[in-house]
Amino acid sequence: MRVVTEDGETLGVMDTRDAIQEARTRGIDLVEIAPNAKPPVCKLIDYGKFLYEQKKKAHDAKKKQVTVEVKEIKFRPGTDDHDFDYRTERARLWLAGGDKVRATIAFRGREMTHRELGSKILKKLTVDLADLADVEVFPKMEGYQMFTIFVPKKSKVPVEKKAAEAPADKKAEKAEKPAAEKKTVKKAPAKAEPKDDDEIF
Repeated sequence: MRVVTEDGETLGVMDTRDAIQEARTRGIDLVEIAPNAKPPVCKLIDYGKFLYEQKKKAHDAKKKQVTVEVKEIKFRPGTDDHDFDYRTERARLWLAGGDKVRATIAFRGREMTHRELGSKILKKLTVDLADLADVEVFPKMEGYQMFTIFVPKKSKVPVEKKAAEAPADKKAEKAEKPAAEKKTVKKAPAKAEPKDDDEIF
């Protein structure tokens, strides 16, 4: 087997007994890390410490992981403006927090013959959320429900960042311009004159 140290130093190809003896001498473990290699590769490490570090890395990665939830707002074909505005505001808060939003229109009985009312509500909602969200799933029917799904805009942050950088670039340009003009004045003669610068339905 090929033996390497914890620092990556290669000790070369060794007999299994010699490798185990080397590990005991160093007071650490001999761990096989590439069993399918020819010859197999083993590493001299503190196995307990190795497991602890792996567990810690996994925990830190899980902690940094962003979980996206799908929140839901429900409407009826006859939902009034006040309820519509309240639900829209909730959707805006969720989208601003990075979550997806599913908007559902629930129909009952004869309301199914007036599905255009549900379509109208979802169209209005799409317009009201256009500054924050993109449509991931366009309006469609599922049993007695019509629904659509919104996702937070991805391009919103880069656009704002570019807008913030633009004034800074202009300031830097203005700062450089006077400096360049001063140098020109120093080099020019004293008497020199300045140059002219779904749908479903």
